[in-house]
Amino acid sequence: MASVTSLSASVHQRLAAALQAALPESGAADPLLRRSDRADFQANGILALAKKAKANPRELAGRVTDAVPADDVIQEIEVSGPGFLNVTVTDRAITANLAARFADDGGRLGVPHAEHPGTTVIDYAQPNVAKEMHVGHLRSAVIGDAAVRLMEFTGETVVRRHHIGDWGTQFGMLIEYLIDHPHELDHQGGAADPAEGRTAMSNLNRLYKAARTLFDSDEDFKARARRRVVALQAGDPETRALWQRFVDESKLYFYSVFEKLDMEIRDPDVVGESGYNDMLDETCRILEESGVAVRSEGALCVFFDDVKGPDGNPTPLIVRKSDGGYGYAATDLSAIRDRVFGLKASTLLYVVDARQALHFKMVFETARRAGWLTDDVRAVQLAFGTVLGADGKPFKTREGETVRLEDLLDEAIDRATAVVREKDTLGQLSEEDISERGRQVGIGAVKYADLSTSASRDYKFDLDQMVSLHGDTSVYLQYAYARNRSILRKAGEAKPVAHPELTLEDAERALGLHLDQFGEAVTEAAKEYAPHKLTAYLYQLASHYTTFFDKCPVLKADTPEQVGNRLFLCEITAATLHQGMELLGIRTPERL
Repeated sequence: MASVTSLSASVHQRLAAALQAALPESGAADPLLRRSDRADFQANGILALAKKAKANPRELAGRVTDAVPADDVIQEIEVSGPGFLNVTVTDRAITANLAARFADDGGRLGVPHAEHPGTTVIDYAQPNVAKEMHVGHLRSAVIGDAAVRLMEFTGETVVRRHHIGDWGTQFGMLIEYLIDHPHELDHQGGAADPAEGRTAMSNLNRLYKAARTLFDSDEDFKARARRRVVALQAGDPETRALWQRFVDESKLYFYSVFEKLDMEIRDPDVVGESGYNDMLDETCRILEESGVAVRSEGALCVFFDDVKGPDGNPTPLIVRKSDGGYGYAATDLSAIRDRVFGLKASTLLYVVDARQALHFKMVFETARRAGWLTDDVRAVQLAFGTVLGADGKPFKTREGETVRLEDLLDEAIDRATAVVREKDTLGQLSEEDISERGRQVGIGAVKYADLSTSASRDYKFDLDQMVSLHGDTSVYLQYAYARNRSILRKAGEAKPVAHPELTLEDAERALGLHLDQFGEAVTEAAKEYAPHKLTAYLYQLASHYTTFFDKCPVLKADTPEQVGNRLFLCEITAATLHQGMELLGIRTPERL
């Protein structure tokens, strides 16, 4: 089973057909269907159609109602106001549709594949070699990981790219210092091991500070460091080997942090600035020969009519500097060439800080002028806002330093572990269980707080709120899931079985209708690169389930059929919560 038609799609199809029958001259018409508080759905499209056809809207609404065929889907249609249609579907349709979703192959719960999937290269999670990851690296990693999961689930071919900062003048300084102090990085460790990651970064920090001090105070060392940059760029074997040690040591650290974030980062996907070094000269040649870039004051530049500096003069994108060095633009443009022509991408997605919007606007426009981006190949910046502290300013330590990402994650885990331990009033969890759930809840809390905010907006980092059992938090969703699983464990011989012939209570209907919208929520979130739309859906789902749990006894329902049907509602709710949270990269513990 590839997908399951949602109830809203079924109702939409019936109303669209009835509209065309009632008003043939309108052709294919959209009834503008939406969920409603007055009924299950409301159709608002008749008013505009009536106005266009110069017809009475209420009379047209009546003709549409008469043209809707009688079947097991629509129970009642009421004409309201000037010509709205309030539509109520049958209980049978709700339960039968959910049963079809639950039986869907591969546990997809009826989520359809994209109609025209392509190949997306996504650029996200971009730390810098020999530098600690800080809170500013959080959003690119978390948003990018969720976007990957959503796109892959809906059928897109996704190629990950982690464009790490592994090239530049600072490496001349670091390499030269390492030549003078060859044992500074004599350290072996396993990838993704947190202790080894911390050791690796401690060594790199110490080495960087010592090299910087020497660079600023010793003219001979400064001169040697600058010559070392030239040797690195020229591909000198000894220099490149030492540079590779910095990259490898940094990866130990990166992978340990990503492991803590519960993210998979694969080594072949890490293609840093250095990966495009051999393409830079050709990129510049192509741009200059095609006239896209021109020489200005010795530099190779691309100019734009709508990009000007404070003095009113055009501000160019500098592809190659006047001294012959290459900037970020040359690397980014070379990466576009590789991703379009080498990886055959139809979409290039960049999960990058909103403050880099102008740079990427200029890069993308340059690539369009060069013919690398076309109507069939697009580039999109998924721009994200800033993580703020409680004071509404960029998140810093009390000393005004940037917050280390590891420290932030460790504190979230500690807070969440305390919450898990406090909730375990009966002492059912071992210390190992509490520790494991603390990690899942803490990391989930950080991710959810980020993903539940529209990427373009800033958000305040408030750990107290993030690990709260109340409100729009991952802990609230995880607790709803764990409570759900507890009911299913207590069911004994009673089995979850859908019974379409049963009459549903209001809370059951509301839960069922919301479950029916899962496929649409996932599709929209994937298409728009908008994880926050999926978090909003899941929070509403948990809220509907809480109301259902409070108002509709499950194991003590009146009849065995009702027990089975309510257990079925629990089962499909649990499956939907689990799948939805997994698409966000958040764990759902079976017990809390």
